[in-house]
Amino acid sequence: MLAAMISVSAELAPWLLLGALVSGVMHAFLPSQFIATQLRGVAGVFKAVVFGVPLPLCSCGVIPAGVGLKKDGASDGSSLGFLISTPQTGVDSVLVSAGMLGWPFALFKVAAAAVLGIAGGLLVHALGDSDSDSLGSSLGEAERPGWGEGFWHAVQVLKTIWVWVVVGVVASAAITVYIPASELSALSQRSPFAVYGGVLLLSIPLYVCATASVPIAAALVAGGLPAGSALVFLIAGPATNVATIGAVARTFGRRVLAVYLATLIIGSIVLGISFDHLLPPVEAIAGHVHEEMGWLSMVSSIVLVLVFVAFAVEDLRAKLRRETSAMNKGWNVSVQGMTCGGCSSRLERVLNASDEINSAQVDLEGAQARIDGVISSESLAQLIASAGFEPGQPEAIQNS
Repeated sequence: MLAAMISVSAELAPWLLLGALVSGVMHAFLPSQFIATQLRGVAGVFKAVVFGVPLPLCSCGVIPAGVGLKKDGASDGSSLGFLISTPQTGVDSVLVSAGMLGWPFALFKVAAAAVLGIAGGLLVHALGDSDSDSLGSSLGEAERPGWGEGFWHAVQVLKTIWVWVVVGVVASAAITVYIPASELSALSQRSPFAVYGGVLLLSIPLYVCATASVPIAAALVAGGLPAGSALVFLIAGPATNVATIGAVARTFGRRVLAVYLATLIIGSIVLGISFDHLLPPVEAIAGHVHEEMGWLSMVSSIVLVLVFVAFAVEDLRAKLRRETSAMNKGWNVSVQGMTCGGCSSRLERVLNASDEINSAQVDLEGAQARIDGVISSESLAQLIASAGFEPGQPEAIQNS
């Protein structure tokens, strides 16, 4: 079990750090309102999917990038479309799929990722995005936040999801140890519902990147399962795991989580059945083509563990402060740089995402924020700055 946890951590660490890097670079390089103005509405869903499909981000790497889009003002529909479509594809994954399962299968998989991303994003948009308020700003007035803010943005994104990543590593290792993929070939003797259901039960909580999942899918086909079941695995495996599910629930809420899971579960089954009926049978080519990353995986794992330990220590200290300190209930702080409702909504989202804040209310007209929770004035100021605004000196709200 320990060896499996180390193996899973080594595989996901480079991609998770890459996802955080992509999120930080986008936050630093793009004007502060670019994402908020471009990735909204129906057109925003299509743009997010087109933007995400070619990116080389895997199951865990896409989490910080997708959460970062949300924090930067993208709509729920656009962010979810990105989260669904991006981890299923990538140039390396497409080439490996073509080599092991054929080009028709590989191209169908790319189309399936785009279709599901668009479908999930549009469904969330139709249900009503929670952040669909008018932004009222123009790109010409926006400035780039800068590389320093981009770095802290990436750190904050990782901090938001680190607990769920740890849970996901443990769950994935347990599945790897106790439910070997080779034993799934026994499902081929059962009904189609049992086949697809068994593949979904395995793939939804499991961490596996788009490229690493191809040999497992090929093993399923070689073991006698229909190619459609392999497609289900290649959709649900990279696009979901315990870490992603937890991050979506925390960032977007239960309604978006329900759409996310329903889109992947129902969509993967429909597309799998469609593939089996529309295209000729697939013969899997034996061989495992996903290579270990060696020193890169090792270094990335060490960095990620150290970062997560720092987060754990910080969270523990915050918990102890909440339990033992009665100095203040929260803060009032002035905020400069808010010009529209989109600005105040974005700041509220950033503040409410912090584990040290119970609730935050931002007053656009009064240019201030009221924070309920035990957080240091330094951390609060840093959090406001990471959102792209200038904080004043926080004033403590004393307990009665």
